Amino acid sequence: MTESLASGGQHRTVLLQEAVDALAITDARRDGTYIDATFGRGGHSQLILSQLSAQGRLLAFDKDPQAIAVAETLAQHDARFGITHDSFAAIKSLLSAKGIQQVDGVLMDLGISSPQVDDARRGFSFRADGPLDMRMDTTRGIPASQWLASVSQDNLERVIRAYGEERFAFQIAKAIVDRRAVEPITTTGQLAALVAGAVKTREKGKDPATRTFQAVRIFINQELEDLETGLKQAFDLLAPFGRLVVISFHSLEDRIVKRFLAAQASAPVLDRRLPIRATELPAPAAKLLARVRPSESEIVLNPRARSAVMRGLMRLPTGASA
Repeated sequence: MTESLASGGQHRTVLLQEAVDALAITDARRDGTYIDATFGRGGHSQLILSQLSAQGRLLAFDKDPQAIAVAETLAQHDARFGITHDSFAAIKSLLSAKGIQQVDGVLMDLGISSPQVDDARRGFSFRADGPLDMRMDTTRGIPASQWLASVSQDNLERVIRAYGEERFAFQIAKAIVDRRAVEPITTTGQLAALVAGAVKTREKGKDPATRTFQAVRIFINQELEDLETGLKQAFDLLAPFGRLVVISFHSLEDRIVKRFLAAQASAPVLDRRLPIRATELPAPAAKLLARVRPSESEIVLNPRARSAVMRGLMRLPTGASA
């Protein structure tokens, strides 16, 4: 859900028009029900609402209390909109409780937003010193500082290697464990300095703490587990011709999204020994949409959009062919 601050304090949402266009809210679908699974600061939600009819409905989700506060203001002014303070990993049961079994489109804008990154009190960034929190939902779970105080060196190394794709994971984990024996690690500045001392070679143009901060944040928020669960639940909710659109910002997310979408758009693999004619083979459940990257002009205006990639699919009716 990466957004950047534009002039005048406005938020610039990545792939705003492209993502909403991919939902295909045509005249025949303007009365439908849509999901913004990652409200952020509402850029996508507001554009979706502008395309819905008076009978259309948009339901949004977010884990961040600050995002919820923004969304509640929107809900007060637009009866078509509703907001739920929860992860999209619980989307199916949460919608079922509202009596909703199918939707016409789901949009997921993954990762962290610029307001989260730019607020030092949230602990997501090493660019300004602040409390080492990193929770997207500050009302639940434990902050990163508390986890770092007790995690074993082996588990810490595993997290940094798996979620940060960091080749110096062992050295970083050891440095953290050694330092916490002397003093608590409670600020982003402390953690960034430890990592800088443990990483002997740096990638050009990238702070040595980047991968470790990403890894700890992903683990603390269970981002990849939520993504795998949320994708499946979102697809199960799609009505025929409904669309699932996902924007990701790093390779771990994009790999999960790419594989999931490809699996839905592939015909089931059957035992070749079964006596089935070609015309009787089961059809794919979905059709892939074109992959989209930000334009050069968008990247110039919003450098944080550089790593974004948008993928999606359309659910096919039973028996239809891709």
